Amino acid sequence: MPELLNEILFLFQRLDWLSALDLVLVTAILFGILVLLRDTQATVLLRGVILLVILLALLTQFINLPAFSWLMQTTLPALLLAIPVIFAPEIRRGLERLGRAGTGALFRPSAATLVSLQVTMQAITTACARLSARRHGALIILKRTDSLKEYISTGVHLDATVTPELLLQIFYPNTPLHDGAVIINENRIAAASCVMPLSASGVLNRSPERQMGLRHRAALGTSEACDGIAVVVSEETGSISVAQGGRMIRGLDSDRLENILIAFYRPEPFVKDYINVLGFKIKIPLPKGKEEE
Repeated sequence: MPELLNEILFLFQRLDWLSALDLVLVTAILFGILVLLRDTQATVLLRGVILLVILLALLTQFINLPAFSWLMQTTLPALLLAIPVIFAPEIRRGLERLGRAGTGALFRPSAATLVSLQVTMQAITTACARLSARRHGALIILKRTDSLKEYISTGVHLDATVTPELLLQIFYPNTPLHDGAVIINENRIAAASCVMPLSASGVLNRSPERQMGLRHRAALGTSEACDGIAVVVSEETGSISVAQGGRMIRGLDSDRLENILIAFYRPEPFVKDYINVLGFKIKIPLPKGKEEE
């Protein structure tokens, strides 16, 4: 123990501003990795790897085990090569988030687009309200900046105008197109019955989110894979939810749903108040006579 304290004291004596900068950079990188892995299944795996490394370090440093130390030194390169394979989904999501950083600032619809956007949002909210009242399950994906062509190709091409009646017909139980997602691109229904990625986030393993079905998992998974907005109607409870950026807000009514959807497309004009939605501080135009919740 005295030798360990002397070594620590010796390290502090040799510490200069370059060493401090080095430590700050390493700390920032490790913190960024932990943030990217937060709320994912890799968190538990990473905790186990860290505990294993600490245990092996203690065994090799404080106990003289030549054969064991040789084995660890031999297998360490293989373990380092295995880490990217084990954490491949998390690394991919982290790089996708990094690549999408700042793209929201480039997303500014024109005035003409906002008019048609308002009509589209009203059609979606009207359809979701009726689907909720009838307890018909639905999953609607709205494209923003990221391409959804790979998901559109998995469904039935429609290229149709967005209307409440068409959405109600698509998601009517036991119809050919009801099982899957509707993707809306440029205010038109691009395709229906599309296959979307399921969420790999650990958020779904905690109550009450773990009770969500495949539509909610697909909505959350889509929001993790791209910057699109996923609207989902529960078949069991009729609850309306919105997922974006790997987060979900549930229990919406038609008015709040429309305000939230419009806010993601026109964050600057028609501003009255700020509310925190899905973990992002965004501007939402509130209806007249209603106060912020």
